[in-house]
Amino acid sequence: MPVVLIVEDEMLVRLTAVFQLEEAGFATLEAGSATLEAGSADEAIKLLEARKDIQVVFTDINMPGSMDGLKLAHAIRHRWPPVQLVLTSGRLRVRKEDLPERGIFLGKPYSGTELVNAVRGLL
Repeated sequence: MPVVLIVEDEMLVRLTAVFQLEEAGFATLEAGSATLEAGSADEAIKLLEARKDIQVVFTDINMPGSMDGLKLAHAIRHRWPPVQLVLTSGRLRVRKEDLPERGIFLGKPYSGTELVNAVRGLL
């Protein structure tokens, strides 16, 4: 079962993404339960360092912390090349040439079907 790390600082948006992906059969893990979520890039890096089973990172671009989601995605591509990347934002659009290699952009608002199809398309 593919494991997806969700990096989103808005709790309701994060929980909705968790629900949509779990309903589609993906594993999401969270500290202390069965779901792996992070609210910042710093938390995401710690989780990626601790776990070797994360196959996809779904990250918002606008987040607090030492780096935004776009910088996080580039860092992931550099340190964990096999990890697939889906980036999202409701505030800006990212040009394909600004995305890390094999990264895709999903604009907000997105439907559950769009999110699931984006993740499935990468695996």
